[in-house]
Amino acid sequence: MLQKYKKQLAKSIAGVFPESFTEDVIFSLLEKPKSKTHGHISLPVFRLSKELRKAPPQISSDLSEKIFELNLSEIEKVEAVSGFINFTWSSKFLNESFDEFMTSQEHIGFSERFKGKKLIIDYSSPNVAKPMHVGHLRATVIGQAIRNLAETQGYEVIGLNHLGDWGVQYGKLAWAYKKWGSEYDFENKAFESLYALYVRFHKEADEHPEYEEEGAKTFKELEEGSGELKDLWKKFIDISLKEYNKTWGRLGVKHDLVRGESFYSDRLEAVVDELKEKNLLTLSEGAWVVELEDDRPPCLITKSDGASLYATRDLASALYRMKELKCDVNLYVVGQEQKLHFSQVFSVLDKMGYEWAKDCHHIAFGMYRFKDQGKMSSRKGQVISLNQVLDQAVSMVKERIEEKNPDLENKDSVSEIVGVGAVVFNDLLNDRIKDVEFDWDKLTDFEGDSGPYIQYSAVRCKSLIRKSESENFKPKVELKEESETRLINSILDYESVLSLSFDNFKPNYLATYLLDLSKAFSHFYNTCPILSLEDEDLKQTRLHLVESYLRVLTEGLGVLNIQVPEEM
Repeated sequence: MLQKYKKQLAKSIAGVFPESFTEDVIFSLLEKPKSKTHGHISLPVFRLSKELRKAPPQISSDLSEKIFELNLSEIEKVEAVSGFINFTWSSKFLNESFDEFMTSQEHIGFSERFKGKKLIIDYSSPNVAKPMHVGHLRATVIGQAIRNLAETQGYEVIGLNHLGDWGVQYGKLAWAYKKWGSEYDFENKAFESLYALYVRFHKEADEHPEYEEEGAKTFKELEEGSGELKDLWKKFIDISLKEYNKTWGRLGVKHDLVRGESFYSDRLEAVVDELKEKNLLTLSEGAWVVELEDDRPPCLITKSDGASLYATRDLASALYRMKELKCDVNLYVVGQEQKLHFSQVFSVLDKMGYEWAKDCHHIAFGMYRFKDQGKMSSRKGQVISLNQVLDQAVSMVKERIEEKNPDLENKDSVSEIVGVGAVVFNDLLNDRIKDVEFDWDKLTDFEGDSGPYIQYSAVRCKSLIRKSESENFKPKVELKEESETRLINSILDYESVLSLSFDNFKPNYLATYLLDLSKAFSHFYNTCPILSLEDEDLKQTRLHLVESYLRVLTEGLGVLNIQVPEEM
C-alpha cells in the first residue's frame, strides 16, 4: 500500500492508543500480513504488553473494537488476530486509491526521495583477455538491477566498469603475444585468440618456469612506459571490450564510465603518503599495513618490495569516486568472498577521517552451483562462459516454443528475449547472499516460478487487449470482487516494494513481488469474465485493470532489466 495511505491510517487511529504508541510508531509498525486472509494491512501490538500489563491477544481485541467505533470510511473491517490488528480496506477506497496511483506520474511507483543525490555503482567488471564466465553473471545482473532501483528512487546514477586491466598478467600476455601471436587468427577471432594465448602461457609456464620471469620483466617495461608494450596493452583492452559489449548488449547492461585498475596507477603514491601523514601505517615484515580492530588482520597497503595491492587501488578508487566525482553513495557489487577485503578498506577510509566511509557499501552475493561441475579455472580454460549459459537457455526456450506455439513468427527473437529473461529472473528471484543452484528445467518452465511464466502473463494481457478491439480504457464502475480488490491492492504495493528493494539492495524483493502480482492476476483472470461481459461499463473497468497490471508488470520487469515480447 502507498506510504501516504499508511500515514493517513496511522494518523486516524493514533488517538485510541497510549501516548507511547505515537502516530510515527504506528506508521513504522504497519506491515503487510503474511496471510491473504488477514486483510490488507496489519499492526502488531506486542510492544504494549508490558505497558498495559495485558496479553497481546487481549490488547489487539480491545483496541480493534475502539478503532471499529471510529467508523473510518477507508476501512471495511478491523479484526483482532492473536497480537495483531488486521485492517481490510473498503473497495471504494481501494478503487479511488488505484485510480489516483495509475494517473499520478509518468513512471508508476517512482520516488524523488533522493533527488539531487549521486550514487556510483561498480558492477560486472571482468578481467581483460578472459571471457566473462557464469561467475560474472551475478555481479552483472544484480548490479544492473540495483542501478535501476536507485534511479527509481531519484538518484543520479553512475554505472562504473572497474575493468581488471593491470598487473603482471598483462606482461605475461604481451610476452606470449610477441612469442606466439602469429600462430593465431587475431584478424577474424581476436578475443578467442587472446584467451587462447592466456591459457597457453600458463600451461607452458608449468614446464618452463623461466617464462614467469619473462612475463614479470615485460610488465616492468610496460610500467616504465614502453610505447610498443603500451600499444599492445591497449589493443588487448579494445579486443576485450568489444567482446564484453556483445554480452552486455544481450543483457541490456550499460556502464557510464570505464575506470580500470590502471586508471589509479598514478594515484597510489598519494594514498600511501596520506596514510603516512596521518600516522596510520605500521611496518610489518617489510610491508606497510594499517592495523585494524575486532581481531581482523591488518590491511596490507604495500608489499615489502613497494608494490601496491588491491587495497591500495580500492582506496584510490574510493577517494576518486567520493571526492572527484562527488558521489553521495559508493556501491561495490562483488562476491561475498571479498567481504573481509572491503571491510578493511572501508575501515581504513574511516581511520583516515572520511565521514563518507559509512556511505561505501559492499553488495555481496553468493556463487552459482552446477551439478557435476568442478571448480572453474580461467588459467586452465575450464570455465562455463556467460554466453554459453545464455545460449543454452535460449535454445531450451525455443524448443518449448516449438512444442507449444509452432506457428509463432520471429521465434528466434522471442526465444532470445525469453531465454535471457529466464536467466536474469532466475538469478534475481534468489536472495543475492545465498548460493544459487542452476536448475535448467525450473529456469525455463513456462508455468512455474520463473521469468517465462511472468513474461507469458504479460503477453496474455497484450493479447486480451488486442482482442478487445478498443483502447483508452476508463474505470466506469467500482470493482468489488475479491480477486479484483486483491489485484488492485497488489498493484498499490509496487511503490513500497521498489523502495524496500533499493534500501536493502535486494532485487529479489521486487522479483518475488512481480511473481506474486502475476499470481494475483491469474486468479482474477480465471474468476472474472472480461471480453464475454455484456455489461460494457464493467468490461471497460476490468480491461482498465488488465492494462494497469500490464503496465506495472512491464515497468517492474524493466527495473530488473527483463524485456517482454509481443507474443510467445
